[in-house]
Amino acid sequence: MATLQPRAAARPETDVMPMTYDDFKKLGMRLDMSRGKPAPEQLDLSRALLDEAGTVGFLSRDGIDCRNYGHGLGLPEAREFGAELLDVPAAQVVAGGNSSLELMHDALAFAMLHGMPDGDAWCKQNGVSFLCPAPGYDRHFAICEALGIRMITVPFNDDGPDMDFVEAQVRDDASIKGIWCVPLYSNPTGTLWSAEVTQRLASMHAAAADFRVMWDDAYRFHHLTDTHHVTPNLIEACSHAGHPDRALVFASLSKVTLAGASVAFLASSQRNIAWWQKHVSVRTIGPDKLNQLRHVRFLRDRAGLARLMERHRALLKPKFDAVATLFGELLGNVPEVSWNGPEGGYFISLYVPRGLAKRTVELAADAGLVLTPAGAAYPYGVDPDDRHLRIAPSFPSLDEVRQAARGIALSLLRAIEETRR
Repeated sequence: MATLQPRAAARPETDVMPMTYDDFKKLGMRLDMSRGKPAPEQLDLSRALLDEAGTVGFLSRDGIDCRNYGHGLGLPEAREFGAELLDVPAAQVVAGGNSSLELMHDALAFAMLHGMPDGDAWCKQNGVSFLCPAPGYDRHFAICEALGIRMITVPFNDDGPDMDFVEAQVRDDASIKGIWCVPLYSNPTGTLWSAEVTQRLASMHAAAADFRVMWDDAYRFHHLTDTHHVTPNLIEACSHAGHPDRALVFASLSKVTLAGASVAFLASSQRNIAWWQKHVSVRTIGPDKLNQLRHVRFLRDRAGLARLMERHRALLKPKFDAVATLFGELLGNVPEVSWNGPEGGYFISLYVPRGLAKRTVELAADAGLVLTPAGAAYPYGVDPDDRHLRIAPSFPSLDEVRQAARGIALSLLRAIEETRR
């Protein structure tokens, strides 16, 4: 276990004593960093969607009256825009409402109630399981819990999930119906999934003929460096491997434009799109086509989106750099403590000595910092080592991020100190 360096007996009067956890607590901070929300300054980048809403009109390129019902798969130009972003044909894209999470939830809910194409309803089968690479996205796991889907934790490698483990699990167990994936700048580890992992997911044998890869490409556009990594094309890989219906790809513009009023996309095989249309038509008579129209005319094309994302990066990168700097100063020499330097996405993973993640979160809360609960990035909220913390620096101001990073580090150091008493 880490030991603290003894404090010097005396210091020159001009030397400033380092801040302690108790000093930080006296600041009385009140800051919620539990979710990866865009900052107000990021939302302001898309203010034109509000200011110019009345000038966009309501007629689409093809003369569709977007005020009315219809077009359950989305406005044609919105589907084309999603196709351009995801590198798939427009016929294989659904343009939906604000959140890709809604699309993911509905896809699994439809499968539970009705089954996938040519398959039985999952709820009528003797148990349904999903593979969950961890640390992972807590809301994926919440969907499984809500629908009664058993979760199997999958260990991570540097290039994605442990595929030897994955292949061994799905080979003979037909109850395993899918796997959750965040393939680019993974939430929360920042992992870049390799082409080899993608190919193995596409081509592996699965005992369940209706096995699905839930490919949540949430951070496809969210780069923090000059290197813009590209997500492997899972739909193409699955088609070439003889499993054209295996991939369900999700993305959204929620962290691109307005987080609460955006457009989400589902891309898959034409067969899966027809399956989706059949079941979603019972739930809705059509999405918000006015909002889709506004987005297409505001962003225009892939280049327009890229320009906007550069402005996001200018706001986000200094915050990530600030966390790295403060952690380096305060935790750089502390044994068993490490953190990642993500090249994109919205999170930093902080690994603390075994058994101290929950206590660090408690101490941070006592000092006015609300963090994501320890264990949230694992199925059922259980981190077996109690080591992982998800840090979300996007929402606070840069000065608040600096203070918060210091507070997190000091909370961890106090937790370590407590083990030495």
